[in-house]
Amino acid sequence: MGGAGTDRGSPAFCVSGAELEEGPFSMAAGSAAALAFFSQESRTRAGGVGGTRVPAPVTMDSFFFGCELSGHTRSFTFKVEEEDDAEHVLALTMLCLTEGAKDECNVVEVVARNHDHQEIAVPVANLKLSCQPMLSLDDFQLQPPVTFRLKSGSGPVRITGRHQIVTMSNDVSEEEIEEEEEDSEEEEAELCPILP
Repeated sequence: MGGAGTDRGSPAFCVSGAELEEGPFSMAAGSAAALAFFSQESRTRAGGVGGTRVPAPVTMDSFFFGCELSGHTRSFTFKVEEEDDAEHVLALTMLCLTEGAKDECNVVEVVARNHDHQEIAVPVANLKLSCQPMLSLDDFQLQPPVTFRLKSGSGPVRITGRHQIVTMSNDVSEEEIEEEEEDSEEEEAELCPILP
């Protein structure tokens, strides 16, 4: 991964998406939908016209993300290398109070950029041990850089999600173009016309 960074030495962890392919953390459906979109986008960028489109290779990697905010570490910044040509998305799944939390309001704020590239700060959770110790964010998606702040309370609050990286390569060889055209012609030949 090599691109995530932190402020003030906050703990963060990442696990390869390949390790999460089975069980309750399966990401097949979301990954398939994203790949379908990015595959269509890559075909358009590769110069495909009309019925014959040449797909550019698309790869999608997904890594487990997590950080903890507390009285000692009140903020965490997730950022990627600016020179990176890949598309990065941070999909948040859950915020929860962890061991040692007091029964007080813990307000978590997200600082990110809006559509005009202006920095905005928005509270996303108000957690309290006695009434709401956790909150599901249902893949709340943000584009890095993103800063998480513990605006009030002493935590500790754990933030979890996935760092998704989509890479599109425009390096399509002539052989790949010819193979794609042959496959397309074979598929058309296999289809029989529907007779009335």
